[in-house]
Amino acid sequence: MVGHYGCGGVYAGLTRQRLGLVDNWIRHVTDVAERHTGCLHDAGDTGLQHARLCELNVLEQVVNVSQTTIVRDAWARGQELTVHGWVYSLRDGRVHHLGMDIDSIDCLSHKYDAALARIQQDREIR
Repeated sequence: MVGHYGCGGVYAGLTRQRLGLVDNWIRHVTDVAERHTGCLHDAGDTGLQHARLCELNVLEQVVNVSQTTIVRDAWARGQELTVHGWVYSLRDGRVHHLGMDIDSIDCLSHKYDAALARIQQDREIR
């Protein structure tokens, strides 16, 4: 999963901005913002909250993909498959790795907790 900093859809989800039909596709982002209200509040100003929500959205999407029957069945068959969580910076072209490289359902919870802790501590806009 790859998201990008400065995403307009994520900003709309953060600010609860109505955009029209696209609201249906970004509803999940609003759910992520609501789930992580404390983390976003603690991040600081809107710019930092926006950056954190971009990361949190990718984090939650990695969880969603890792829990699909397609991915879980592949792991159950012993197929090598890894789901990664990255956020791309439009400012400098760099990819920020969230530490979410999930190659089995057993490591999901531990990797999620560690990645979430790093996101909560980050005070940088990329």
